[in-house]
Amino acid sequence: MEDKKSKKMNIKNKFSKSKWDGSSLFLIVFAALFVAMIVRSFIGGGTAPQMLANGQVSTQNQPIEMSFSDVLRRASDIQTMKIRGSDAKGVLHDGTEYSATITYDPELLSKIAENGATISIDNSKGWVDYLGTWVPILMGLFFIWWIFRGFKAGAGGLSRSLAQQNPTKITTGKTKTSFKDVAGIDAEKQELMEIVDFLKNKEKFKEVGARVPRGILLSGEPGTGKTLLARAIAGEANVPFFAASGSDFSGIIVGLGVAKIKEIFDMAKRNAPCILFIDEIDAIGQRRSSHSYNDQDREQTLNQLLIEMDGFSNDTGIIVIGATNRPDMLDPALLRPGRFDRQVYIELPDLSGRREILDLYAKKVKIASDVDLQDLARGTTGFSGADLENLLNEAALHAVRGGRKEIAQIDVEEARDKILMGPRKVRKMRPEDIKLTAYHEAGHAFVSIMYADITDPIHKATIIPRGRALGMVQHLPIDDKVSMTIAEVRANLSIALAGRASEEVFFGADKITTGAEADIAMATRLTRYAITTAGLSPKIGLAAINQVNNFGNRTALENASEKTAELVDNEVRDWLDVAHEDATKLLSKNKETVKKLAEELLARETLTGDEIKEIVLGKKAKTADKAKKTTVKKTKKSGKENGK
Repeated sequence: MEDKKSKKMNIKNKFSKSKWDGSSLFLIVFAALFVAMIVRSFIGGGTAPQMLANGQVSTQNQPIEMSFSDVLRRASDIQTMKIRGSDAKGVLHDGTEYSATITYDPELLSKIAENGATISIDNSKGWVDYLGTWVPILMGLFFIWWIFRGFKAGAGGLSRSLAQQNPTKITTGKTKTSFKDVAGIDAEKQELMEIVDFLKNKEKFKEVGARVPRGILLSGEPGTGKTLLARAIAGEANVPFFAASGSDFSGIIVGLGVAKIKEIFDMAKRNAPCILFIDEIDAIGQRRSSHSYNDQDREQTLNQLLIEMDGFSNDTGIIVIGATNRPDMLDPALLRPGRFDRQVYIELPDLSGRREILDLYAKKVKIASDVDLQDLARGTTGFSGADLENLLNEAALHAVRGGRKEIAQIDVEEARDKILMGPRKVRKMRPEDIKLTAYHEAGHAFVSIMYADITDPIHKATIIPRGRALGMVQHLPIDDKVSMTIAEVRANLSIALAGRASEEVFFGADKITTGAEADIAMATRLTRYAITTAGLSPKIGLAAINQVNNFGNRTALENASEKTAELVDNEVRDWLDVAHEDATKLLSKNKETVKKLAEELLARETLTGDEIKEIVLGKKAKTADKAKKTTVKKTKKSGKENGK
């Protein structure tokens, strides 16, 4: 117990910063100068009227205040004059005392002396004058010495002193987070179990001669759990955890980043085995180039990081974990074996992963029994772990606003719609606009039912405005898809353009609106991807034609001639025209059904997937889960019959 306590005290002392460093002394001297200036102004700057107003002197025999012109005019009346700086005082021939502010002029003094006046000049200086003169000089000398001490001693001088000013940004100590707190990324956790095993039983690795990776780079989309996973590794291994951000190593003082790198690695070495975590490492680990003349300090910081990572021996027990959203920006020297020699990409969770994450966070909130987390997981494709946690938190806030003590299904739906589409808008819409929106969404919903066998099941349709959208038709995938067939692409294009087609069928070509803007943009992106990247167009063939560069800016078609680019544009237009024509035919043949669907939307604003199927198909359809269970039962039954 005593050894543990002493170790904790040593760690605490190592992270305590000095109270009396160079910057503190500099501030003390500056404060002394400031006080001296104030004292000097109060001692030597008070005029007779001010002193009279403050009650410092008596009103009897009060010296008169003379201006410089009065002194010139009444030079013959002056009997004595005592000069100190620009202040003069004395006695007139009639015994009246006076004070004045004059400009030092030998001719003026000679003129006054010719009239029999006695003139004396006081050149002595008080302690305040000496303080005001020497303190700025001493401050300058002290600052120069401080700077040169930093240059001479490197990290032990100025840079180290500045680096020690910010210890609170380095998170230290042991963390209670474990792999139980991380869900949805089982493959990544398995990949990192070796690190935990090494920190617990490194002798086992030494016997075989194996070298555990010195550095691990965690990359992935924001919110996928990189920082949480690093904490879990330290928690599982029960070792100290040191965490800092890449931006903490940058500063306006040259050499500050180098000093901080040395400092945090020294801390880690003294407390090994441990985890050293650097978040957003791309802030200091960006790729170097011959043109980065104006960013030498960042390159020096990167060089120091490279030296430190490759400088310690294999048996120190320090595991460096870096996290970034942009691994493509990192310098190759940082990614070579011996530094970050293992890279783990954390993907967005799939359907089962999202369900695990929802189950994990659902334990922290009160959820009603009617909330279907499986449906919620199906409807959150592309959500990260942080997004799912935020979704449940938004649902909890909505439940509180509604006066409920637990999260209901309506709260979950509202939270998901708010995140996907934006908050609900209260707009004053014209009746004709509301009607047109209902028919627009009814067109989407009807064509979705027509292609229900090859596309994702429809979840609901609504004409409640959210964000920039006046309405929405939402689909819930049964499982995660990694690819699409050409039939699925064609069907999704028809569904996307069904809203515009419905406007034309029911209101005429001259009544179409701009409400299909997002639908057209999505359909165009999908079509161009299918033609130029996926190779689904017979006319274009299997040639990959890039259209977007690494930074997401629109560029001209690459790997294509002008003739091919024109052919691509024509093919995109043909695909969209075919999809639009297909949707128009389906709606024209079933105008009464689509009209009934639109009228129900106008009356109820929101229709569920089952309600839409009941209106379109004329009977209550099975839900996706029930249909899936029925299929499984039929498969098992047929298997038993075949076995007989």
